Amino acid sequence: MNIHHLELFYYVAKHGGISEAVRNMPYGIQQPAMSSQIIQLEEFLGVTLFRRRPFELTLAGAELYEFIMPFFDNLGAMADKLRGGMAQHLRIGASEIVLRDHLPALLQSMKRQFPKLKVTLRQAYQPSLESLVMRQDIDLAITLLEGKPPAGLQVRPLLELPLVLLVPASSPIRSAADLWELDRIEESLITLPANESISRNFQKGLARNGVDWFGSVEVSTLELVEVYVAHGYGIGLSVARPQVAPRKGVRILPLEDFPPVTFGVLWQGKPTPVMKAFLKTVEAAVKEIEGA
Repeated sequence: MNIHHLELFYYVAKHGGISEAVRNMPYGIQQPAMSSQIIQLEEFLGVTLFRRRPFELTLAGAELYEFIMPFFDNLGAMADKLRGGMAQHLRIGASEIVLRDHLPALLQSMKRQFPKLKVTLRQAYQPSLESLVMRQDIDLAITLLEGKPPAGLQVRPLLELPLVLLVPASSPIRSAADLWELDRIEESLITLPANESISRNFQKGLARNGVDWFGSVEVSTLELVEVYVAHGYGIGLSVARPQVAPRKGVRILPLEDFPPVTFGVLWQGKPTPVMKAFLKTVEAAVKEIEGA
C-alpha cells in the first residue's frame, strides 16, 4: 500500500473533501493530482472510501481513517520529540492588522527565547479562526472573543475594545447622539459583515437607543472601514485601538454605553511550552499598551 496515498486520504478525510485537503496540505499539490492518487488507492483496495457530493466517508473509509489517524496526527509530536522534546513550530492565525502591526515585535521577542522557532501565519477573521483552531490547522488564534467558546477550545481574554464611529474630518456630526436624534439616518454605514461580533454588539447598542441603522457598505477589515470613510463613502463602525490614531481625514466619535468587544487568544487542548511562552509575551505586550 502506498503510504503517500494514505497521507492524501488522511487530509481528505480530516478536512472533508479533496478541495479542502488541497488547501490544507503542508506542501503543494494540485487537485487533479490528488484526485488521481486517491482513485489509485481506492482501486488498490477495491472499495470506495468516500462519497464526493455531499462529502461522506463510507464504512470502509471510516475504518481506514480511524486506523491511520493516530499515526498522522502524532507525526508532529514525534518530530518535536526527536528535535529535543519541544515544539519548534508555532502556527498563528489573526487579522491583517494584528499580523502586520503587532505580531512582528512579539515574534522578535519569541525568537530570542527560541532561536530555532519556525512560524506559520494565517490571515483570517473571527468565525474562520475558530474553525481553523478546531481543525488543528493553527495552534493559536488572536481574535475577538464572543460568548462561550465551542467545546474543546480554551480562551484567554486580553483586552476590551470600545466601539466607535468614524466620520470624515469635515463632517458636521459632532457626536453619536446627533445621529440618534435624527428621524432617519441617511448616511451609509460602512461595517464588517453582520456575523462579526463588532457588528452584532453595535446592533444591540442601537436597539437600546431605539435606532434602526444597518450596513450598506460591507467590507472585510477595519482598515478598509477607515479607507472608505476617508474617501467619503459614509460613516464607519470600528473599535478604539490603544495607541493607534485614525488615519488622516477621519475623526472618531465614541459610542458610550455600547457593549465593547473582547480581544484575546483562542487555542485547543493543552498548550505546548512554546505556546505558553507566546501567551506570556502577548499578555506582557497588552499590559504595556494599557499602561502607556
